[in-house]
Amino acid sequence: MKLGLALDYAVPRLEIPVDLVRHAEQRGFHSVWSAEAYGSDAITPLAYLAGLTARIKLGTALVQVSARAPTMLAMQLATIDQLAGDNRVIGGLGLSGPQVVEGWHGAAWARPGTRLRDTVAILRKTLARSEPVKHRGEGIQIPYAGEDSCGLGKPLKSILHMNPDIPLWLGTGSRANVSLAAEVADGWIPMGFTPGMMDLYGPWLEEGFARAGGGKGLVGFEIFCPLQVDLTDDVRSAIGRRKVEAGMYVGGMGAPGKNFHADQMARRGFPEAAERIGELFRAGKRQEAIAAVPDAYIEQQTLIGPPARIREQFRRWEGSGATGLICHLGEGDHFELVSLLAELGGAY
Repeated sequence: MKLGLALDYAVPRLEIPVDLVRHAEQRGFHSVWSAEAYGSDAITPLAYLAGLTARIKLGTALVQVSARAPTMLAMQLATIDQLAGDNRVIGGLGLSGPQVVEGWHGAAWARPGTRLRDTVAILRKTLARSEPVKHRGEGIQIPYAGEDSCGLGKPLKSILHMNPDIPLWLGTGSRANVSLAAEVADGWIPMGFTPGMMDLYGPWLEEGFARAGGGKGLVGFEIFCPLQVDLTDDVRSAIGRRKVEAGMYVGGMGAPGKNFHADQMARRGFPEAAERIGELFRAGKRQEAIAAVPDAYIEQQTLIGPPARIREQFRRWEGSGATGLICHLGEGDHFELVSLLAELGGAY
């Protein structure tokens, strides 16, 4: 099992744990992953780490496609790729949600799946440098040709000689976008994947592989699942702390009928709980909403407990369909956690 180390990003002050990242690299971790919401960005930490590490891969999980033009994203990934060397960059792309896209970035949420498809296509063209970039998608057009265009835009080819083989992965959860990941991307960072869910997601992936053609399938297609890890003897308290974030996302992140976190709770077998948490949160009963998060829901996507319990839980992921785990380290000594995970997953 390949292992990735997630960096904290939803924080008031960003600090990169360089020594921990280097320790993960020495212990055989496959990758380190940055992310973004509406604070620190996902690109800059990887540029910083490129010069402080030697071989660990540098990935975004996720970079928001509405926050920058696809050609700018290509420039950013290609720049880090050249600074880091050895084909270490992975571009993990995601949509975020309408509250952030329209409320923070000032971009339209309309046709998000189309924007994601167009972004991947433009990235491929830009990185390849086979010709000046032209794209006439339903969501994005390059050169720009809207009603307010001055008409002077022309197709351009990157000055920088880019790496056309930078892997592009999609972070998705809905049926349409899971199949899109299988169709156009090199890997998938699933939202809400837990052991046993390939029965649901497998047919969605196969739909995308069939559209891609050329014999594309699960072989060689990476599936890296986010996973929360706490090293603690107080399992009950750790589960309770995880419920705070889960209750906020399921109950308060989005609007009624447009909450992707509530949707994935339902897909994971807790539709009644998702509905109840939303009702309580909207009624201002935040503590009751948090208490309504089922313990089993938290345990599905976490490793919590002392080493022996974590070892037992880790075995659930073997044969789950995941090729890697992106580990978000919470409670406990993080250096000890990295060493324990490296022992369980095996060196990359």
